[in-house]
Amino acid sequence: MTKEEIYEIEGMSCAACSSAVERVTKKIPGVQQSEVNLTTGKMSIRYDSELANQEIIISKVQKAGFGCKVYIPQEKNNKNNLAEKELKENRESLQLVKAWIFTILLMYVSMGSMFSFPLPAFLNMNTYPENFALIQILLCIPVLFIGRKIFTNGFSALFHKNPNMNSLVAIGSGCSFFYSLVVTFMLSDNPHQVHNLYYESSVMVLTFVMTGKYLEAKSTKKTKGAISALMNLTPETAILVTNNSLQEVPVTTLKPEDILLIKPGTRIPADGIVTEGNSATDESMLTGESMPVEKAVGNSVTGGSMNLNGAIYIKVTHCGQDSVLAKIIKFMEEAQVKKAPIAKLADKVSGIFVPVVMTIATIASIVWAFLGQEPAFILRIFTSVLVIACPCALGLATPTAIMVGTGLGAANGILIRNGQALETAGKTTTVVLDKTGTITEGKPTVTTIKVTEKIDSTKILAYATIAESVSEHPISKAITTLGKTSLKEEDLNEIKIISFDNIPGKGISATISDNGKEISIFVGNRLLSEKAIIPTEIENKIQELENQGQTVIYLSEQNGNFLGIIAVADTLRPTSIEAVDMFKKMGIEVILLTGDNNRVANYIGSKIPFDQVISEVLPEQKAQVIANLQKKGAKVMMIGDGINDAPALVQADTGTAIGGGSDIAVEAGNIILMKNDVRDGAKAIKLSKLTIKTIKQNLFWAFLYNSIGIPLAAGLLYPFTGLLLTPMIGGLAMSLSSLCVVTNALRLKTKKI
Repeated sequence: MTKEEIYEIEGMSCAACSSAVERVTKKIPGVQQSEVNLTTGKMSIRYDSELANQEIIISKVQKAGFGCKVYIPQEKNNKNNLAEKELKENRESLQLVKAWIFTILLMYVSMGSMFSFPLPAFLNMNTYPENFALIQILLCIPVLFIGRKIFTNGFSALFHKNPNMNSLVAIGSGCSFFYSLVVTFMLSDNPHQVHNLYYESSVMVLTFVMTGKYLEAKSTKKTKGAISALMNLTPETAILVTNNSLQEVPVTTLKPEDILLIKPGTRIPADGIVTEGNSATDESMLTGESMPVEKAVGNSVTGGSMNLNGAIYIKVTHCGQDSVLAKIIKFMEEAQVKKAPIAKLADKVSGIFVPVVMTIATIASIVWAFLGQEPAFILRIFTSVLVIACPCALGLATPTAIMVGTGLGAANGILIRNGQALETAGKTTTVVLDKTGTITEGKPTVTTIKVTEKIDSTKILAYATIAESVSEHPISKAITTLGKTSLKEEDLNEIKIISFDNIPGKGISATISDNGKEISIFVGNRLLSEKAIIPTEIENKIQELENQGQTVIYLSEQNGNFLGIIAVADTLRPTSIEAVDMFKKMGIEVILLTGDNNRVANYIGSKIPFDQVISEVLPEQKAQVIANLQKKGAKVMMIGDGINDAPALVQADTGTAIGGGSDIAVEAGNIILMKNDVRDGAKAIKLSKLTIKTIKQNLFWAFLYNSIGIPLAAGLLYPFTGLLLTPMIGGLAMSLSSLCVVTNALRLKTKKI
């Protein structure tokens, strides 16, 4: 039997690590597929349970030098967990600050004389070389201690034959430190050796790497918060009806066929069917439908949706892991584990770079030993190769460009979560746009008021505002909001409500007083106005509005005298058409993907030149649409704002969330458009291309530098010119290399997007 499971992998630091885990697991008999996501630290593996099991998988990964355990779905965050995470982050931040303080002091002491900086007389390297060296050792040790995880991880990976960038950093930093330590002991015999101390480079490498790792960890928290928020949609308790009595019970105890009471303003705890009562539910978090959905006996309701304005009884059909919401959560977790379609360029290189550099250093040492050189000479060669090849420039090539790129994005209202989002956004070939809250404003708004000759538009809006003021329905709020903001205070004050009756599934029956004159009116759907005669002109307008997907509210007197209509709809954002044009000018296909009905979607499609319109799509289907596009070779950017978009945002190569949307969409998105402007999605793509170009330039320089520096450090020119690269020169070269990379990245700040 084929099983698919998710495991948490600990101890990975670069692509070489994730590749090692994939390599050892794929060799296990019965394993059909293994994918490791370095960012999330999870492995998705599919295997034949008759040939492999959890114990074998965990054992193989552990023997490769990594921690491994079966992934347990995340539970709701509690205050203790949040406090513990915050404390850990603060502790790491403080440690990094300490490392920088000691590094800066060490750099000042070691290189101050080169730049004529003032130093105490007792630290003069020529007069007191021992003091000069001892102070550097004392400043170096705290940083080595703070960065001890790099050494333990690097040497552990080396021991398990899976060397990574930590291995190279650990060996390079360690050798340079011990080389300098040996030189320190030789100072009494040869004070001139003080010029060959290399403590500052050893520490600088560590501090740079620790800073990069800290910033990466801060920026790659993906959708854990999104899953927690999804889980929090389900209430912890439900009101169970048993033998005509009500009992509050934990949601975890519910089972199919249970009867539940759902009060107005509460979330529905499980999927079910309405058995009694009428109401409207807000299902936008699941379907993308912007308007409330009326519910009557026999209609289905979905767990996690909000019951708006009426008490209903439901019979549970699905609960727990079988519910729609649980399936969305499960889908998101699976999507997160899938390996990123484009790995980081630096990580790709490091898988080859690390063992090659170590091999070169070892071979060079052996060759010089074979040629009869002294141990000090051989140690210098070995250390120089590792030091000059230390992946500082290579490691900085990507994060510096990404930091500057993300900073430029933030200045333009585009928040980018991680470097991968910048890598993938620039390769986008297809943009998929949600409708509600993305292309549209995401909330009902009055669009049209059409009246008969018997009443003017001001009066009918005043009547509707007063009548709807006693209702909490979103459409009612849209009408009352317009009335209270556009009408004069005296227009509303002269109208009073005398009586009010909510007619389920139809609307409102109210008796109002207009300057002392009582009028009985209906405000609701066509069923309330069935006795009224609607003029042909208004009937034609109603047909036009309904074809556009707008909701029409009818107003009539209870004696059959028709007054007019008020139309409510989710209106287009002013910038939506321009945004789609921007994408198309970049040669990108644009698709509208919505859970709304065909009529509404087609109307939106008639206003905006989409390449394709896909409607009436459920959340899990949205993600499947994205997956199908990816199978055809498309690089997909999904832009959305709702919970229903979260699975698709995670599935997409670049998930882009509207900043004013739900917290869950924002958590699930790799890119957040804080100005709620879809045009910024096109700007994000342009920013990505600029950043990727800079990264490639940086990597080219890093490779060129290593291609020239490593042979020199290995002593290639020594037999011909007597030129031998010392660790000190190697450190200076490495520093200049890093400076070039950072300077090139800073050029991004001058670009306009």
